[in-house]
Amino acid sequence: MSDKILIRGLRVDAIIGIHDWEKQNKQPLLFDFDLSHDCTEAAHSDDINHALDYFKVCQQVTQLVEESCFELIEALAEKVADHILKNFPCKKVKLTLLKPDAIDDAETVGLSITRKA
Repeated sequence: MSDKILIRGLRVDAIIGIHDWEKQNKQPLLFDFDLSHDCTEAAHSDDINHALDYFKVCQQVTQLVEESCFELIEALAEKVADHILKNFPCKKVKLTLLKPDAIDDAETVGLSITRKA
C-alpha cells in the first residue's frame, strides 16, 4: 500500500525543553505527518467513516501536545506517533517535529521518526 494522508505544518504551542525558560513559556512546534492508510474504500464510498479523518488527527494531536510537558522532542514525538497508531486506522506514521525557537542561530531544529502499528 502506498496511500498516504499528508498533514503539513500543524502548529501547536507547548511547554517543552530542558532549560528553565522553556519550562515556563510555551513555544511553537511544527508537525508534518505522512499517515499510511488504504484510501480505496473512502475513494469508492465518498464516506468519511471509511477515511482517516485528518481533522480529528489534528484536533487530537493539538490537545495531546498542548496538555503535555516533556523535556525532549524525542519523547513527545514518540507519544504522538503512538497515539495516532492506537487511535486511527493507520498502519505507519512518519512524523517530523520542528522546534523553530530552540536555537537562535538556526532556522529550526527537529527530528523525524517512523513507527509502524
